[in-house]
Amino acid sequence: MRSLIQRVTSASVQVEDKIISEIGSGLVVLLGITHNDSVDDSNYLINKILNLRIFGDENSDNFELSLLDTNKEILIISQFTLYADTKKGRRPSFIESAKSDVAKKIYDEFISLIKTQTEINVKTGIFGAKMLVNINNDGPVTISMDSR
Repeated sequence: MRSLIQRVTSASVQVEDKIISEIGSGLVVLLGITHNDSVDDSNYLINKILNLRIFGDENSDNFELSLLDTNKEILIISQFTLYADTKKGRRPSFIESAKSDVAKKIYDEFISLIKTQTEINVKTGIFGAKMLVNINNDGPVTISMDSR
């Protein structure tokens, strides 16, 4: 499982010109799922994401506080292109991305798990939909994290 985590001042997701999710200050997590991902991968990333100290405190912008410490929001979006392979040719291959039916099940489980582990506001995109994602990256802070 692969994630791209961005600290944001705000973010939103549009589907067919309609905003379906939006958050204020917090994290946007783009989540990629591969063939052999399991609940262990989900739990590992959820723990890291919720406890990753990437927010400043009242005294500085240093990386002192986590999402849980600040009670900010999180927007999680399925992103199969995180497993793009660009080694051959000019068109990316997505053979390492899990098939849609498998990925949707794992994505839905990931969302359920994170909601049971925190009381912060969890928003999502729509799995498999063509989305317009607006991200106001704060910093910028962008961190790539894999479960393996």
